[in-house]
Amino acid sequence: MNDRAGTPAQESDLVDIDALRAAYYDLKPDVSIPEQRVVFGTSGHRGSSLNTAFNENHIAATTQAICEYRAAQGIDGPLFLGADTHELSGPAMTTALEVLVANEVNVLVDAFGDWVPTPALSHAILIYNNAGHSDKADGIVVTPSHNPPTDGGFKYNPPHGGPADTDATSWIAARANELIADELRGVRMSEPSGVETYDFRGNYVEDLQNIIDVKAIAASGIRIGADPLGGASVNYWAAIGERYGLDLTVVNPTVDPTWAFMTLDWDGKIRMDPSSPSAMASVLKHKDDFDILTGNDADADRHGIVTPDGGLMNPNHYLAVAIDYLFRTRTGWRADAAVGKTLVSSTIIDRVAESLDRRLWEVPVGFKWFVPGLVDGSVGFGGEESAGASFLRFDGSVWTTDKDGILLALLASEILATTGKTPSQHYHELTLRFGSPVYERVDAPASPAQKSALGKLDGDAIAATELAGEAIVAKLSRAPGNDAALGGVKVETANAWFAARPSGTENVYKIYAESFEGAEHLKRVQSDAKTIVDGALEGA
Repeated sequence: MNDRAGTPAQESDLVDIDALRAAYYDLKPDVSIPEQRVVFGTSGHRGSSLNTAFNENHIAATTQAICEYRAAQGIDGPLFLGADTHELSGPAMTTALEVLVANEVNVLVDAFGDWVPTPALSHAILIYNNAGHSDKADGIVVTPSHNPPTDGGFKYNPPHGGPADTDATSWIAARANELIADELRGVRMSEPSGVETYDFRGNYVEDLQNIIDVKAIAASGIRIGADPLGGASVNYWAAIGERYGLDLTVVNPTVDPTWAFMTLDWDGKIRMDPSSPSAMASVLKHKDDFDILTGNDADADRHGIVTPDGGLMNPNHYLAVAIDYLFRTRTGWRADAAVGKTLVSSTIIDRVAESLDRRLWEVPVGFKWFVPGLVDGSVGFGGEESAGASFLRFDGSVWTTDKDGILLALLASEILATTGKTPSQHYHELTLRFGSPVYERVDAPASPAQKSALGKLDGDAIAATELAGEAIVAKLSRAPGNDAALGGVKVETANAWFAARPSGTENVYKIYAESFEGAEHLKRVQSDAKTIVDGALEGA
Protein backbone atom coordinates (compact mmCIF):
# COMPACT_ATOMS: atom_id res chain seq x y z
CA MET A 1 0.00 0.00 0.00
CA ASN A 2 1.40 3.37 -1.03
CA ASP A 3 1.82 5.90 1.80
CA ARG A 4 -0.38 8.40 -0.05
CA ALA A 5 -3.20 5.98 -0.86
CA GLY A 6 -6.55 7.63 -0.18
CA THR A 7 -5.14 11.17 -0.14
CA PRO A 8 -6.04 13.87 -2.70
CA ALA A 9 -4.10 13.96 -5.94
CA GLN A 10 -1.42 16.64 -6.18
CA GLU A 11 -0.16 18.59 -9.18
CA SER A 12 2.76 16.19 -9.58
CA ASP A 13 0.30 13.26 -9.93
CA LEU A 14 -1.48 14.74 -12.92
CA VAL A 15 -0.85 13.76 -16.53
CA ASP A 16 0.28 16.36 -19.06
CA ILE A 17 -2.77 16.35 -21.31
CA ASP A 18 -1.03 18.15 -24.20
CA ALA A 19 1.84 15.66 -24.15
CA LEU A 20 -0.59 12.73 -23.98
CA ARG A 21 -2.54 13.92 -26.99
CA ALA A 22 0.60 14.83 -28.98
CA ALA A 23 2.09 11.39 -28.35
CA TYR A 24 -1.08 9.76 -29.71
CA TYR A 25 -0.33 11.26 -33.13
CA ASP A 26 3.46 11.58 -33.06
CA LEU A 27 4.68 8.23 -31.75
CA LYS A 28 4.57 5.29 -34.17
CA PRO A 29 4.54 1.75 -32.78
CA ASP A 30 7.07 -0.90 -33.75
CA VAL A 31 5.29 -4.25 -33.57
CA SER A 32 8.59 -6.09 -33.24
CA ILE A 33 8.53 -4.74 -29.68
CA PRO A 34 5.95 -6.76 -27.69
CA GLU A 35 4.86 -3.79 -25.57
CA GLN A 36 3.95 -1.84 -28.71
CA ARG A 37 1.75 -4.47 -30.34
CA VAL A 38 -2.05 -4.53 -30.38
CA VAL A 39 -3.02 -6.95 -27.62
CA PHE A 40 -6.59 -7.68 -26.55
CA GLY A 41 -7.03 -8.56 -22.89
CA THR A 42 -10.36 -9.43 -21.26
CA SER A 43 -11.63 -5.92 -22.06
CA GLY A 44 -9.98 -4.88 -25.30
CA HIS A 45 -6.67 -3.25 -26.20
CA ARG A 46 -5.36 -0.85 -23.56
CA GLY A 47 -2.26 1.26 -23.07
CA SER A 48 -0.81 4.76 -22.96
CA SER A 49 0.24 6.88 -25.91
CA LEU A 50 3.24 8.02 -23.88
CA ASN A 51 4.89 4.60 -24.09
CA THR A 52 3.70 3.89 -27.66
CA ALA A 53 1.08 1.36 -26.59
CA PHE A 54 -2.06 3.28 -27.65
CA ASN A 55 -1.52 5.53 -30.65
CA GLU A 56 -3.18 6.57 -33.89
CA ASN A 57 -1.66 3.66 -35.82
CA HIS A 58 -2.97 1.16 -33.27
CA ILE A 59 -6.53 2.45 -33.57
CA ALA A 60 -6.50 2.88 -37.35
CA ALA A 61 -5.21 -0.65 -37.83
CA THR A 62 -7.51 -2.20 -35.22
CA THR A 63 -10.57 -0.49 -36.70
CA GLN A 64 -9.62 -1.67 -40.20
CA ALA A 65 -9.23 -5.19 -38.81
CA ILE A 66 -12.69 -4.95 -37.22
CA CYS A 67 -14.14 -3.83 -40.56
CA GLU A 68 -12.59 -6.85 -42.27
CA TYR A 69 -13.68 -9.19 -39.47
CA ARG A 70 -17.31 -8.07 -39.49
CA ALA A 71 -17.43 -8.32 -43.30
CA ALA A 72 -16.09 -11.88 -43.16
CA GLN A 73 -18.70 -12.74 -40.53
CA GLY A 74 -21.53 -11.29 -42.59
CA ILE A 75 -22.20 -8.49 -40.10
CA ASP A 76 -23.57 -5.71 -42.28
CA GLY A 77 -25.85 -3.79 -39.93
CA PRO A 78 -25.04 -0.56 -38.09
CA LEU A 79 -22.05 -0.25 -35.81
CA PHE A 80 -22.71 1.63 -32.57
CA LEU A 81 -19.71 3.75 -31.51
CA GLY A 82 -19.23 5.42 -28.14
CA ALA A 83 -16.45 6.69 -25.89
CA ASP A 84 -15.80 7.50 -22.25
CA THR A 85 -14.16 10.59 -20.69
CA HIS A 86 -10.48 9.58 -20.89
CA GLU A 87 -8.44 12.11 -22.86
CA LEU A 88 -7.29 9.55 -25.41
CA SER A 89 -10.87 8.40 -26.06
CA GLY A 90 -11.65 11.52 -28.12
CA PRO A 91 -8.86 11.25 -30.70
CA ALA A 92 -9.22 7.46 -30.83
CA MET A 93 -12.92 7.80 -31.62
CA THR A 94 -12.11 10.25 -34.40
CA THR A 95 -9.55 7.86 -35.88
CA ALA A 96 -12.05 5.00 -35.71
CA LEU A 97 -14.67 7.10 -37.48
CA GLU A 98 -12.26 7.94 -40.29
CA VAL A 99 -11.66 4.24 -40.92
CA LEU A 100 -15.26 3.09 -40.47
CA VAL A 101 -16.64 5.70 -42.88
CA ALA A 102 -13.98 4.91 -45.48
CA ASN A 103 -15.00 1.25 -45.24
CA GLU A 104 -18.64 2.25 -45.80
CA VAL A 105 -19.78 1.04 -42.38
CA ASN A 106 -23.05 2.59 -41.18
CA VAL A 107 -21.85 4.15 -37.90
CA LEU A 108 -24.18 5.42 -35.18
CA VAL A 109 -22.74 7.91 -32.67
CA ASP A 110 -24.44 9.65 -29.75
CA ALA A 111 -27.17 12.08 -30.83
CA PHE A 112 -26.08 14.70 -28.30
CA GLY A 113 -22.32 14.27 -28.50
CA ASP A 114 -22.45 12.74 -25.02
CA TRP A 115 -20.12 10.16 -23.54
CA VAL A 116 -21.42 6.61 -23.83
CA PRO A 117 -21.16 4.12 -20.96
CA THR A 118 -20.29 0.54 -21.89
CA PRO A 119 -23.68 -0.81 -20.74
CA ALA A 120 -25.54 1.76 -22.85
CA LEU A 121 -23.67 0.57 -25.94
CA SER A 122 -24.37 -3.10 -25.15
CA HIS A 123 -28.03 -2.20 -24.57
CA ALA A 124 -28.21 -0.43 -27.95
CA ILE A 125 -26.77 -3.42 -29.83
CA LEU A 126 -29.23 -5.82 -28.23
CA ILE A 127 -32.23 -3.54 -28.75
CA TYR A 128 -31.45 -3.34 -32.47
CA ASN A 129 -30.74 -7.04 -32.91
CA ASN A 130 -33.84 -8.13 -30.99
CA ALA A 131 -36.12 -5.87 -33.04
CA GLY A 132 -36.38 -8.22 -36.01
CA HIS A 133 -34.06 -6.44 -38.46
CA SER A 134 -32.71 -8.48 -41.36
CA ASP A 135 -29.15 -7.40 -40.54
CA LYS A 136 -27.12 -7.49 -37.34
CA ALA A 137 -25.51 -4.62 -35.42
CA ASP A 138 -22.29 -4.60 -33.41
CA GLY A 139 -20.28 -1.91 -31.65
CA ILE A 140 -17.05 -0.36 -30.46
CA VAL A 141 -16.62 1.35 -27.12
CA VAL A 142 -13.52 3.48 -26.67
CA THR A 143 -12.53 3.10 -23.01
CA PRO A 144 -9.81 1.74 -20.75
CA SER A 145 -12.48 1.40 -18.03
CA HIS A 146 -11.07 2.28 -14.58
CA ASN A 147 -7.47 2.64 -15.80
CA PRO A 148 -5.42 5.79 -15.03
CA PRO A 149 -5.81 9.04 -17.04
CA THR A 150 -2.71 8.22 -19.11
CA ASP A 151 -4.45 5.25 -20.72
CA GLY A 152 -6.69 4.63 -23.68
CA GLY A 153 -8.77 1.57 -24.47
CA PHE A 154 -10.55 0.08 -27.47
CA LYS A 155 -13.11 -2.71 -27.18
CA TYR A 156 -15.16 -4.55 -29.80
CA ASN A 157 -18.62 -5.91 -28.98
CA PRO A 158 -20.05 -8.27 -31.64
CA PRO A 159 -23.80 -8.77 -32.27
CA HIS A 160 -24.37 -10.57 -28.96
CA GLY A 161 -23.62 -7.21 -27.30
CA GLY A 162 -20.92 -8.41 -24.91
CA PRO A 163 -17.12 -8.47 -25.00
CA ALA A 164 -15.75 -10.25 -28.05
CA ASP A 165 -14.43 -13.75 -27.47
CA THR A 166 -10.83 -14.72 -28.10
CA ASP A 167 -11.62 -16.18 -31.51
CA ALA A 168 -12.55 -12.67 -32.66
CA THR A 169 -10.01 -10.65 -30.70
CA SER A 170 -7.09 -12.91 -31.63
CA TRP A 171 -7.87 -12.49 -35.33
CA ILE A 172 -8.42 -8.74 -35.00
CA ALA A 173 -5.19 -8.21 -33.05
CA ALA A 174 -3.13 -10.32 -35.47
CA ARG A 175 -4.52 -8.49 -38.49
CA ALA A 176 -4.00 -5.08 -36.84
CA ASN A 177 -0.36 -5.87 -36.14
CA GLU A 178 0.10 -6.96 -39.78
CA LEU A 179 -1.32 -3.63 -40.93
CA ILE A 180 0.94 -1.67 -38.57
CA ALA A 181 3.99 -3.60 -39.74
CA ASP A 182 3.02 -2.75 -43.33
CA GLU A 183 2.88 0.96 -42.44
CA LEU A 184 -0.95 1.02 -42.68
CA ARG A 185 -0.95 0.49 -46.44
CA GLY A 186 -4.04 -1.69 -46.10
CA VAL A 187 -5.95 0.84 -43.96
CA ARG A 188 -8.68 2.92 -45.59
CA MET A 189 -9.33 6.36 -44.07
CA SER A 190 -11.46 9.34 -45.08
CA GLU A 191 -13.21 12.40 -43.66
CA PRO A 192 -15.84 11.16 -41.14
CA SER A 193 -18.89 12.86 -42.69
CA GLY A 194 -22.51 11.76 -42.99
CA VAL A 195 -22.50 9.78 -39.74
CA GLU A 196 -25.89 8.86 -38.26
CA THR A 197 -26.86 9.31 -34.61
CA TYR A 198 -28.56 7.35 -31.84
CA ASP A 199 -29.94 8.47 -28.49
CA PHE A 200 -27.99 6.11 -26.23
CA ARG A 201 -28.94 7.94 -23.05
CA GLY A 202 -32.64 8.40 -23.78
CA ASN A 203 -33.21 4.81 -24.83
CA TYR A 204 -31.25 3.37 -21.92
CA VAL A 205 -32.89 5.56 -19.26
CA GLU A 206 -36.42 5.03 -20.58
CA ASP A 207 -35.95 1.24 -20.56
CA LEU A 208 -34.77 1.08 -16.92
CA GLN A 209 -38.39 0.76 -15.73
CA ASN A 210 -38.39 -2.75 -17.26
CA ILE A 211 -35.59 -4.01 -15.01
CA ILE A 212 -35.59 -1.82 -11.86
CA ASP A 213 -38.57 -1.02 -9.61
CA VAL A 214 -38.14 2.71 -10.06
CA LYS A 215 -41.67 3.39 -8.78
CA ALA A 216 -40.81 1.83 -5.42
CA ILE A 217 -37.62 3.87 -5.21
CA ALA A 218 -39.48 7.10 -5.95
CA ALA A 219 -42.29 6.30 -3.50
CA SER A 220 -39.83 5.52 -0.70
CA GLY A 221 -38.28 8.98 -0.86
CA ILE A 222 -34.83 7.62 -0.07
CA ARG A 223 -31.96 10.02 -0.65
CA ILE A 224 -29.60 8.77 -3.35
CA GLY A 225 -26.13 10.07 -4.11
CA ALA A 226 -24.44 9.01 -7.36
CA ASP A 227 -20.82 9.84 -8.08
CA PRO A 228 -19.75 9.18 -11.69
CA LEU A 229 -16.08 9.61 -10.66
CA GLY A 230 -15.66 11.89 -13.66
CA GLY A 231 -16.91 9.22 -16.03
CA ALA A 232 -19.41 8.63 -18.83
CA SER A 233 -22.41 8.11 -16.53
CA VAL A 234 -22.52 11.75 -15.37
CA ASN A 235 -25.42 12.85 -17.58
CA TYR A 236 -27.17 9.49 -17.25
CA TRP A 237 -27.58 9.89 -13.50
CA ALA A 238 -29.09 13.36 -13.89
CA ALA A 239 -31.50 12.00 -16.51
CA ILE A 240 -32.47 9.02 -14.34
CA GLY A 241 -33.30 11.24 -11.39
CA GLU A 242 -35.39 13.57 -13.54
CA ARG A 243 -37.19 10.88 -15.54
CA TYR A 244 -38.31 8.85 -12.52
CA GLY A 245 -38.74 11.60 -9.94
CA LEU A 246 -36.04 10.32 -7.62
CA ASP A 247 -34.39 12.23 -4.79
CA LEU A 248 -31.06 11.80 -6.55
CA THR A 249 -27.99 14.02 -6.36
CA VAL A 250 -25.05 13.77 -8.73
CA VAL A 251 -22.43 14.14 -6.03
CA ASN A 252 -19.63 15.39 -8.28
CA PRO A 253 -20.57 16.28 -11.88
CA THR A 254 -17.03 17.38 -12.76
CA VAL A 255 -15.41 15.87 -15.84
CA ASP A 256 -11.66 16.52 -15.92
CA PRO A 257 -9.30 14.42 -18.08
CA THR A 258 -6.60 14.71 -15.40
CA TRP A 259 -9.01 13.52 -12.67
CA ALA A 260 -7.43 16.06 -10.32
CA PHE A 261 -10.36 15.67 -7.89
CA MET A 262 -9.63 11.99 -7.22
CA THR A 263 -7.93 10.47 -4.21
CA LEU A 264 -5.07 8.11 -5.02
CA ASP A 265 -5.58 4.37 -5.28
CA TRP A 266 -3.72 1.74 -3.24
CA ASP A 267 -0.56 2.06 -5.38
CA GLY A 268 -0.47 5.86 -5.43
CA LYS A 269 -1.98 6.12 -8.93
CA ILE A 270 -5.14 7.90 -10.01
CA ARG A 271 -7.57 5.12 -10.88
CA MET A 272 -11.35 5.34 -11.10
CA ASP A 273 -12.11 2.10 -9.28
CA PRO A 274 -15.42 2.42 -7.38
CA SER A 275 -14.70 -0.75 -5.38
CA SER A 276 -11.42 0.61 -3.96
CA PRO A 277 -11.62 2.30 -0.52
CA SER A 278 -8.59 4.42 -1.45
CA ALA A 279 -9.96 5.63 -4.78
CA MET A 280 -13.37 6.20 -3.18
CA ALA A 281 -12.03 8.09 -0.14
CA SER A 282 -13.42 11.45 -1.25
CA VAL A 283 -16.80 9.88 -2.00
CA LEU A 284 -16.93 8.19 1.40
CA LYS A 285 -16.92 11.58 3.07
CA HIS A 286 -20.55 11.86 1.94
CA LYS A 287 -21.69 8.46 3.23
CA ASP A 288 -23.90 9.95 5.96
CA ASP A 289 -25.50 12.47 3.58
CA PHE A 290 -27.45 9.80 1.67
CA ASP A 291 -29.38 6.60 2.32
CA ILE A 292 -27.59 5.01 -0.64
CA LEU A 293 -24.40 6.39 -2.18
CA THR A 294 -22.86 4.85 -5.29
CA GLY A 295 -19.86 5.22 -7.57
CA ASN A 296 -19.05 4.16 -11.13
CA ASP A 297 -15.82 3.95 -13.08
CA ALA A 298 -15.10 5.89 -16.27
CA ASP A 299 -17.21 3.72 -18.59
CA ALA A 300 -19.76 2.81 -15.86
CA ASP A 301 -19.37 -0.94 -16.15
CA ARG A 302 -18.34 -1.20 -12.48
CA HIS A 303 -20.18 -0.22 -9.33
CA GLY A 304 -19.37 0.78 -5.77
CA ILE A 305 -22.06 0.68 -3.07
CA VAL A 306 -21.82 2.86 0.06
CA THR A 307 -24.27 2.74 2.98
CA PRO A 308 -24.38 4.86 6.15
CA ASP A 309 -24.13 1.78 8.35
CA GLY A 310 -21.54 -0.19 6.39
CA GLY A 311 -19.47 2.26 4.37
CA LEU A 312 -18.08 0.95 1.07
CA MET A 313 -19.22 -2.63 0.55
CA ASN A 314 -16.81 -5.32 -0.57
CA PRO A 315 -17.88 -6.26 -4.14
CA ASN A 316 -18.27 -9.92 -3.18
CA HIS A 317 -20.58 -8.98 -0.33
CA TYR A 318 -22.83 -6.92 -2.56
CA LEU A 319 -22.97 -9.61 -5.25
CA ALA A 320 -24.21 -12.09 -2.65
CA VAL A 321 -26.92 -9.67 -1.49
CA ALA A 322 -27.97 -8.83 -5.05
CA ILE A 323 -28.27 -12.51 -5.95
CA ASP A 324 -30.28 -13.34 -2.83
CA TYR A 325 -32.65 -10.41 -3.42
CA LEU A 326 -33.11 -10.84 -7.17
CA PHE A 327 -33.81 -14.55 -7.18
CA ARG A 328 -36.43 -14.04 -4.48
CA THR A 329 -38.22 -11.15 -6.22
CA ARG A 330 -37.88 -11.71 -10.00
CA THR A 331 -40.80 -14.10 -10.51
CA GLY A 332 -40.68 -13.67 -14.29
CA TRP A 333 -37.31 -15.38 -14.58
CA ARG A 334 -37.01 -18.99 -15.68
CA ALA A 335 -37.33 -21.45 -12.82
CA ASP A 336 -34.03 -22.98 -13.88
CA ALA A 337 -32.15 -19.68 -14.38
CA ALA A 338 -28.70 -20.14 -12.87
CA VAL A 339 -26.51 -17.97 -10.66
CA GLY A 340 -23.39 -17.03 -12.64
CA LYS A 341 -20.11 -16.27 -10.89
CA THR A 342 -16.41 -16.29 -11.75
CA LEU A 343 -14.17 -18.75 -9.93
CA VAL A 344 -12.45 -16.00 -7.96
CA SER A 345 -15.71 -14.71 -6.48
CA SER A 346 -16.71 -15.48 -2.89
CA THR A 347 -17.97 -18.91 -1.84
CA ILE A 348 -20.77 -17.22 0.10
CA ILE A 349 -22.39 -16.89 -3.33
CA ASP A 350 -22.32 -20.70 -3.63
CA ARG A 351 -24.09 -20.99 -0.29
CA VAL A 352 -26.68 -18.38 -1.21
CA ALA A 353 -27.35 -20.16 -4.52
CA GLU A 354 -27.79 -23.48 -2.73
CA SER A 355 -30.27 -21.92 -0.27
CA LEU A 356 -32.26 -20.59 -3.22
CA ASP A 357 -32.22 -24.02 -4.84
CA ARG A 358 -30.55 -22.48 -7.88
CA ARG A 359 -27.83 -23.99 -10.02
CA LEU A 360 -24.43 -22.32 -9.62
CA TRP A 361 -22.70 -21.64 -12.95
CA GLU A 362 -19.02 -21.10 -12.21
CA VAL A 363 -16.84 -19.83 -15.08
CA PRO A 364 -13.30 -18.46 -15.61
CA VAL A 365 -12.45 -14.78 -15.13
CA GLY A 366 -14.01 -12.59 -17.82
CA PHE A 367 -17.56 -11.34 -18.28
CA LYS A 368 -17.70 -12.79 -21.80
CA TRP A 369 -18.46 -16.20 -20.31
CA PHE A 370 -21.87 -15.02 -19.08
CA VAL A 371 -23.02 -13.77 -22.49
CA PRO A 372 -24.78 -16.93 -23.83
CA GLY A 373 -26.68 -17.49 -20.58
CA LEU A 374 -27.84 -13.88 -20.32
CA VAL A 375 -28.95 -13.93 -23.97
CA ASP A 376 -31.17 -17.01 -23.63
CA GLY A 377 -32.25 -16.40 -20.02
CA SER A 378 -30.59 -19.54 -18.65
CA VAL A 379 -28.42 -17.35 -16.39
CA GLY A 380 -30.37 -14.84 -14.32
CA PHE A 381 -27.35 -13.01 -12.93
CA GLY A 382 -23.69 -12.90 -13.90
CA GLY A 383 -21.15 -11.26 -11.61
CA GLU A 384 -17.41 -10.80 -11.12
CA GLU A 385 -15.52 -10.14 -7.90
CA SER A 386 -14.14 -6.96 -9.48
CA ALA A 387 -17.52 -5.21 -9.07
CA GLY A 388 -18.97 -6.01 -12.48
CA ALA A 389 -22.36 -7.62 -13.04
CA SER A 390 -25.59 -7.61 -15.00
CA PHE A 391 -28.93 -9.43 -14.75
CA LEU A 392 -32.17 -10.04 -16.62
CA ARG A 393 -35.21 -7.84 -17.07
CA PHE A 394 -38.37 -8.45 -15.05
CA ASP A 395 -39.70 -10.72 -17.81
CA GLY A 396 -36.52 -12.82 -17.92
CA SER A 397 -35.18 -11.42 -21.20
CA VAL A 398 -31.72 -9.99 -21.76
CA TRP A 399 -30.83 -6.44 -20.65
CA THR A 400 -27.10 -6.14 -21.33
CA THR A 401 -24.40 -8.69 -22.02
CA ASP A 402 -21.69 -6.43 -20.69
CA LYS A 403 -21.23 -5.28 -17.10
CA ASP A 404 -23.66 -2.57 -15.99
CA GLY A 405 -22.53 -0.45 -13.05
CA ILE A 406 -25.48 1.94 -13.32
CA LEU A 407 -27.93 -0.96 -13.05
CA LEU A 408 -26.24 -2.50 -10.00
CA ALA A 409 -26.08 0.90 -8.32
CA LEU A 410 -29.81 1.44 -8.86
CA LEU A 411 -30.53 -2.04 -7.52
CA ALA A 412 -29.05 -1.01 -4.17
CA SER A 413 -31.71 1.70 -3.93
CA GLU A 414 -34.46 -0.75 -4.90
CA ILE A 415 -33.32 -3.16 -2.20
CA LEU A 416 -33.52 -0.44 0.45
CA ALA A 417 -36.82 0.93 -0.91
CA THR A 418 -38.61 -2.42 -0.95
CA THR A 419 -37.13 -4.09 2.15
CA GLY A 420 -36.34 -1.16 4.44
CA LYS A 421 -32.82 -2.51 4.91
CA THR A 422 -29.57 -1.42 3.31
CA PRO A 423 -27.54 -3.94 1.29
CA SER A 424 -24.94 -3.99 4.07
CA GLN A 425 -27.61 -4.92 6.61
CA HIS A 426 -28.73 -7.70 4.30
CA TYR A 427 -25.16 -8.94 4.02
CA HIS A 428 -24.88 -9.12 7.80
CA GLU A 429 -27.97 -11.32 7.85
CA LEU A 430 -26.43 -13.58 5.20
CA THR A 431 -23.29 -14.03 7.30
CA LEU A 432 -25.42 -15.14 10.26
CA ARG A 433 -26.82 -17.90 8.03
CA PHE A 434 -23.80 -18.89 5.96
CA GLY A 435 -20.71 -17.70 7.84
CA SER A 436 -18.49 -14.66 7.43
CA PRO A 437 -15.73 -15.17 4.85
CA VAL A 438 -12.46 -13.22 4.75
CA TYR A 439 -11.19 -12.56 1.22
CA GLU A 440 -8.04 -10.99 -0.22
CA ARG A 441 -5.99 -10.87 -3.41
CA VAL A 442 -2.19 -10.63 -3.26
CA ASP A 443 0.57 -10.81 -5.87
CA ALA A 444 3.67 -13.01 -5.97
CA PRO A 445 6.73 -12.66 -8.26
CA ALA A 446 6.88 -14.87 -11.36
CA SER A 447 9.11 -14.91 -14.43
CA PRO A 448 7.54 -14.88 -17.90
CA ALA A 449 8.30 -18.60 -18.17
CA GLN A 450 6.64 -19.30 -14.83
CA LYS A 451 3.60 -17.22 -15.80
CA SER A 452 3.30 -19.22 -19.00
CA ALA A 453 3.59 -22.48 -17.07
CA LEU A 454 0.96 -21.37 -14.54
CA GLY A 455 -1.47 -20.49 -17.31
CA LYS A 456 -1.19 -24.08 -18.60
CA LEU A 457 -0.95 -25.83 -15.21
CA ASP A 458 -3.17 -28.87 -14.74
CA GLY A 459 -4.77 -29.20 -11.31
CA ASP A 460 -3.63 -32.82 -11.17
CA ALA A 461 -0.01 -31.60 -11.18
CA ILE A 462 -0.49 -30.24 -7.66
CA ALA A 463 0.81 -32.82 -5.20
CA ALA A 464 -0.45 -31.21 -1.97
CA THR A 465 -3.29 -32.92 -0.08
CA GLU A 466 -3.87 -30.24 2.57
CA LEU A 467 -4.38 -26.48 2.59
CA ALA A 468 -4.04 -24.58 5.87
CA GLY A 469 -4.77 -27.72 7.89
CA GLU A 470 -7.79 -28.84 5.89
CA ALA A 471 -8.08 -31.64 3.35
CA ILE A 472 -8.10 -30.47 -0.24
CA VAL A 473 -11.37 -31.49 -1.91
CA ALA A 474 -10.81 -30.06 -5.40
CA LYS A 475 -7.90 -29.05 -7.66
CA LEU A 476 -9.35 -27.29 -10.67
CA SER A 477 -7.79 -26.12 -13.91
CA ARG A 478 -11.10 -26.02 -15.80
CA ALA A 479 -14.32 -24.27 -14.78
CA PRO A 480 -17.13 -26.47 -13.44
CA GLY A 481 -19.78 -24.37 -15.20
CA ASN A 482 -18.55 -24.59 -18.79
CA ASP A 483 -15.36 -26.68 -18.71
CA ALA A 484 -13.34 -23.73 -20.04
CA ALA A 485 -9.68 -23.48 -19.11
CA LEU A 486 -9.03 -21.26 -16.08
CA GLY A 487 -5.64 -20.05 -17.23
CA GLY A 488 -4.45 -21.04 -13.76
CA VAL A 489 -5.61 -23.25 -10.90
CA LYS A 490 -8.10 -23.23 -8.04
CA VAL A 491 -7.68 -25.36 -4.91
CA GLU A 492 -10.59 -25.87 -2.50
CA THR A 493 -11.24 -27.20 1.00
CA ALA A 494 -14.49 -27.32 2.96
CA ASN A 495 -13.90 -23.84 4.43
CA ALA A 496 -11.32 -22.14 2.22
CA TRP A 497 -9.92 -21.86 -1.29
CA PHE A 498 -7.29 -20.12 -3.34
CA ALA A 499 -6.92 -19.46 -7.04
CA ALA A 500 -3.70 -18.52 -8.83
CA ARG A 501 -3.56 -16.80 -12.23
CA PRO A 502 -0.71 -15.10 -14.10
CA SER A 503 -0.89 -11.34 -14.55
CA GLY A 504 -1.30 -10.21 -18.11
CA THR A 505 0.79 -7.07 -17.65
CA GLU A 506 3.33 -7.65 -14.86
CA ASN A 507 5.85 -10.33 -13.86
CA VAL A 508 3.69 -11.56 -11.03
CA TYR A 509 0.92 -14.07 -10.47
CA LYS A 510 -2.25 -13.23 -8.60
CA ILE A 511 -3.37 -15.25 -5.60
CA TYR A 512 -7.05 -14.92 -4.73
CA ALA A 513 -7.90 -16.53 -1.39
CA GLU A 514 -10.81 -16.84 1.00
CA SER A 515 -11.45 -18.44 4.36
CA PHE A 516 -14.56 -18.91 6.48
CA GLU A 517 -12.29 -19.49 9.49
CA GLY A 518 -11.04 -15.92 10.02
CA ALA A 519 -8.15 -13.65 9.14
CA GLU A 520 -5.40 -15.78 10.67
CA HIS A 521 -6.57 -18.81 8.75
CA LEU A 522 -6.62 -16.75 5.56
CA LYS A 523 -2.93 -15.89 6.09
CA ARG A 524 -2.17 -19.61 6.34
CA VAL A 525 -4.14 -20.23 3.15
CA GLN A 526 -2.14 -17.53 1.35
CA SER A 527 1.17 -18.86 2.62
CA ASP A 528 0.33 -22.43 1.66
CA ALA A 529 -0.97 -21.24 -1.71
CA LYS A 530 2.36 -19.65 -2.57
CA THR A 531 4.23 -22.78 -1.48
CA ILE A 532 1.92 -25.02 -3.52
CA VAL A 533 2.09 -22.90 -6.67
CA ASP A 534 5.83 -22.28 -6.45
CA GLY A 535 6.35 -26.02 -6.04
CA ALA A 536 4.25 -26.77 -9.10
CA LEU A 537 6.18 -24.17 -11.10
CA GLU A 538 9.62 -25.34 -9.98
CA GLY A 539 11.89 -25.67 -12.98
CA ALA A 540 9.73 -23.54 -15.26
